[in-house]
Amino acid sequence: MTAGIGIALAFVAMLCWGFGDFWIQKSARRLGDWETLFSITAFGALILLPFVWHRIPALFSGEALGVHILYAASVMIFIAALLNMETLRRGKLAIVEPIWSLEIVSASILSFMVLGQRITSLQVLLIVMLTVGLMLVAFRSRHLTRRDLLEKGVVIAAVAGLMMGAASFFLGWGGKATDPLMANFFTDAFMALATGMYLAFHGRFLKTFTDIRENYQLILPMSISDNVAWIAYVISMTLAPIAVATALSESYIIITVLLGLFVNKEKLHQHQKVGLIAALFAAILLASVTAAS
Repeated sequence: MTAGIGIALAFVAMLCWGFGDFWIQKSARRLGDWETLFSITAFGALILLPFVWHRIPALFSGEALGVHILYAASVMIFIAALLNMETLRRGKLAIVEPIWSLEIVSASILSFMVLGQRITSLQVLLIVMLTVGLMLVAFRSRHLTRRDLLEKGVVIAAVAGLMMGAASFFLGWGGKATDPLMANFFTDAFMALATGMYLAFHGRFLKTFTDIRENYQLILPMSISDNVAWIAYVISMTLAPIAVATALSESYIIITVLLGLFVNKEKLHQHQKVGLIAALFAAILLASVTAAS
């Protein structure tokens, strides 16, 4: 397989994440953050188990570095995923999705610091443009003296975006150290166990299965799309540079923002529209420049 296939898989991740986040928002608002994350990760772990079960003992006996990387990735993705879902539950798709472009920033910085991948002057300029656009989208008012200045979910979205970028880097690194399917299975199993224990501790574990059964028409496409996105993304990071895969897959915000605007009928102020256009333009151009470098 070549880097070209990796880039194509990054676009597959982009499409699946775009529609997946649309369904995740609906599920988080209907079932809750923990139930939604359990549904996605338990589904992924069960689907991937037949493909990796025979390699699990070797992972713990002879690949200590890979295990440590996957543990780090799992913890960070777990926290970032909960923050993402809380963001989607509180905020507008058209607002919070562009904020997650900050994932490009943290993933690129880690790629440079850990793997030595260079960040060009043009990429820095585009990152600055992206950040300015995101700030315009984030503020609901042009006047800095008003209370409740930030849109709902913006602060959480910013933290989640930066953390998810770091988590994505470690997951890609873990995919290289082990293999993409094992990396996805490990993180899914970790999060499914953590969320399952939380739900059981709060007496909601059995009710979660009832909710899944009653809402399977929402849960099934959500779980499939999100897991396909992560599998495609991790494979793409093993075939192409992590910064390239992250930048390309991050273009999924276009799909989700459009769904938020045209399906959910979400409204934006004029300056937010300007910021949205600037952020999307910068994200697309940054992806193109990164892929070409």
